[in-house]
Amino acid sequence: MFDDSERFRLFGTTSREEEPRRLVAGPLDVILQGGNLRRLRYLGHEVLRGVAFLVRDRDWGTCAAEISDLTIEESPDRFAVRYRACCRAPSGAQLRTENRITGLAAGSLEFVALYSADADFETARAGFTVLHPLAGVVGQPVEVLHGDGKVENGSWPDLIAPWQPFKDIRAIAHRVAPGIQARTHLLGDTFEMEDQRNWTDASFKTYNRPLALPWPYAIPADTPQEQSVRVALACDAAAAAARPRPRVMTLDREETEVPLPMIGVGLRPECAATDKAALRTLRAVNAQLLLGHFDPCAGHGEQALAGYADLQRASGLPLTLEAALPCRRPLLEEAQEIADQRRRVGLALESIFVCPSVDRQSTPPGSRWPECPPLEDVYSAMRAALGPLRLGGGMMSYFTELNRKRAPADRIDYLSHATNPIVHAASDLNVMQSFEALADVVRSVRAIYPDKPYRIGPSTIAMRQNPYGAATKDNPTRVRIPMANVDPRHNGDFAAAWTLAYAATVSGARLEALTLSTLTGPFGLIAGRGEPAAEGELRPLARVIAELGKMAGKRLWRLRSSHPGTLAGLGAPGIMLLANLTPETLEVCPEWSFSTARSLVRPRRIAAAGRAIELPPYESVAVE
Repeated sequence: MFDDSERFRLFGTTSREEEPRRLVAGPLDVILQGGNLRRLRYLGHEVLRGVAFLVRDRDWGTCAAEISDLTIEESPDRFAVRYRACCRAPSGAQLRTENRITGLAAGSLEFVALYSADADFETARAGFTVLHPLAGVVGQPVEVLHGDGKVENGSWPDLIAPWQPFKDIRAIAHRVAPGIQARTHLLGDTFEMEDQRNWTDASFKTYNRPLALPWPYAIPADTPQEQSVRVALACDAAAAAARPRPRVMTLDREETEVPLPMIGVGLRPECAATDKAALRTLRAVNAQLLLGHFDPCAGHGEQALAGYADLQRASGLPLTLEAALPCRRPLLEEAQEIADQRRRVGLALESIFVCPSVDRQSTPPGSRWPECPPLEDVYSAMRAALGPLRLGGGMMSYFTELNRKRAPADRIDYLSHATNPIVHAASDLNVMQSFEALADVVRSVRAIYPDKPYRIGPSTIAMRQNPYGAATKDNPTRVRIPMANVDPRHNGDFAAAWTLAYAATVSGARLEALTLSTLTGPFGLIAGRGEPAAEGELRPLARVIAELGKMAGKRLWRLRSSHPGTLAGLGAPGIMLLANLTPETLEVCPEWSFSTARSLVRPRRIAAAGRAIELPPYESVAVE
């Protein structure tokens, strides 16, 4: 679709995602990619978002599958796929699978995997995951067949469930569209479901091996096993095909009284030298707040605070300290040490956000909670040491951890958490679909904390910390992998569109502050060597953040697209910002006239005065 130069500009890399293959059997169609299935549809309606046989390493990283002997047979009423795959553990052990997929026009699909290991294979999970979509599913009835043969008639969660909504699953039946029912059978292991919106995945995930069982575990050598997923569809006279997306998308706006949040920029001690050299960038992006990361367990001390004090004085911007409290000594002693260090270096703080260090690691359902003082005691110690300074609480990691361990609202002045879109999957589509779930994240937070001041970030495509394993994944070849500490797309137009869509998605949540980057480094605003922008220049996402910074404090104009998953945007009086979230060119007709539409990432005009705008792939524009 793109040549290498276009790919580099858009994604910060010339590496390609594997080309998807569409398989069709009458009204049934599905996408085959990397040996797994995406977007199973019937009569054009999405039935399942994905079916995949996945192998995780001990830290929940995905073991890449090497595929061989792939064969595909297609006829008008049937398709069949066969292939072999091999996954390698860090120990060198290999898990080999033989897979077959069959789809029939009559309304059935089967995915079978036979697998065995050549040596004991250590894994956190190996087996099928089935993803149900959110649209038309959230809050709706569902029927679950359990392993003992009993049927449970329940509902898909509306607000995001912190724990598994359903366990011991043998089959799931749900309504796809008027007149269309789907029943998904899962065989070969014990399955349960989690609400993947916790991690901003746009799906409910049903997976094998309960989380209450120990992990990592070993698949024994030379022990053949089998799992399968079977989907059966039923239609009645009310069933009708889904309407195709129209060529031209419409857009209207709604004025609100909600102010747009302050735009924050993150700081890290290891970037002190490059941050100091990039002070002008803070003015260029119209930043209103600095967020300094501070972790005594990582060796951060008085020197790190002195660097923040220098940056704060030079920039004149308010600074929040994001502090991970070790909780290894008396709490007041640890809190007072931070207060004394801050006083000695003369660091002026707007507020302090505190999180027990151990709470940055996730505690999965069924696991024993680690030793940690009560949050009430942590917050009391910080207040005693730091006096009347505003105190933030919540989680330094993701909404998942906040949803499972909720900060007492009456002990803090504001709430904060971050999100990350590549915890489970890292394809371009998965990352852009994450906004479906992000909307439910902020909706769920506001259901728990209706009136508490609320901040989000730093939230970036790359993962700054892995709550689910020992470390994030190194990514020296700059490809798309889950849990990576560097993501090439951060450097391209893709990240600019993602950043704009993120701000648009959370804009109605009445945030105080939103932080979507650091100043420098792999999560930063400034390009490094060999990136699409020249070294030292602003990355494309910085130009979006600059526009958001200009709008901070103004009244939000919420934009409503006829196709929210493909187009996102927000505005303030006099200006609208739009982002194309797809690899296709979109034609957009706003329900208002405009003077000009200009690209935010390139020095070019997209459209002159009028009513139609043509948005290239992953383009971000300002409409004035």
